[in-house]
Amino acid sequence: MRKMVRVGCVFACGLTGCAAVPPLDNPALIRPSADESVENPVIVSPTAPTPEAYQAVVEKVLDSLDDYFVVKPGSRYSGEIETLPRTAPGYEQPWKGGTREPRERLLATFQSIQHYAKVSIKSGERGGFRVYVEVYKQLEDVARPQQQRSGPSGFRESPTVDRTVSVVSVEAPANKVWIPVGRDPSFEQVLLRKIQQKCRE
Repeated sequence: MRKMVRVGCVFACGLTGCAAVPPLDNPALIRPSADESVENPVIVSPTAPTPEAYQAVVEKVLDSLDDYFVVKPGSRYSGEIETLPRTAPGYEQPWKGGTREPRERLLATFQSIQHYAKVSIKSGERGGFRVYVEVYKQLEDVARPQQQRSGPSGFRESPTVDRTVSVVSVEAPANKVWIPVGRDPSFEQVLLRKIQQKCRE
């Protein structure tokens, strides 16, 4: 009988595997993510940094940014590329590319959010070019609804009753104010992967 109990215990331990008891120094079970993140800055064109290679990298970076942003005009030889702000698409626009983070998409569905990107291209220490991508978020500063008194009301049946209508409206500011709310790492990863893929072609 004891032999059967021992065999049963060994069999049960064999079914549970090594993940049954996590090590004491790391009690949480960590699973590797399906899509590993790309290092920022990414190294592209790992050959000698020649002017022709630099021109090719700039063309690939511009081609990658063009899918999401409108690029500001500037010098190609400065190594800095900036884009104009673009309204972040939410779940109501699934055909538009952007961040893959579900929380950011949900937030962009109910808030006015803009993204703009800055890309820096520099020669690497061991050859190639280092492409550093930064994507910044901005939140629109919307004024609170204010109560306004309108003119005479549309009810004319009884002139003795004072009927005033309260209209709730938002005063549109002359210039929209955008509040910076940090960077968007998930959108940076989308751009880094695209740049890496284009440079491999």
